[in-house]
Amino acid sequence: MTDSSLELSPTVIAELTAHGVPEKLHPLFPYGLGGLIPAMGIRLSELSAERAVATMPVAPNTQPAGLLHGGASVVLAETLGSLASGVHGGVERMAVGVDVNATHLRPATAGYVTAVCTAVKLGRTVCVHTIEITDEAGRGVCSARITNMLIPRTAR
Repeated sequence: MTDSSLELSPTVIAELTAHGVPEKLHPLFPYGLGGLIPAMGIRLSELSAERAVATMPVAPNTQPAGLLHGGASVVLAETLGSLASGVHGGVERMAVGVDVNATHLRPATAGYVTAVCTAVKLGRTVCVHTIEITDEAGRGVCSARITNMLIPRTAR
């Protein structure tokens, strides 16, 4: 049995819709998005295996000095790379991260950051994506890369 045999609850459908997941991709998320994506305020505007785009507010995702926390940038990058890999995997395979790295380029202090995720490799078992995060002025905040393995999706 696979997760694709599950019927989505109204709560899951509402969560996916609220965070910008296209309706045709809802079957890939039978359990919703998990707690971190909503908690970080991540909002998708585009999602495919080849490209994903999302925004995230700087506040409250800051470190004590009031700057966007580097870990928050990594969460945003890993989220997009994993979601895009999951779309490539479809309902039979799920993406699991095996490597993520990030270079922080400049601080973000207010407003929103935008992440653009682009596929480097979409293979049968491995996907690689690069993610560029920019501030509202279009300046680079973080450059990241993630490698995901695609493994069989099993029912919980």
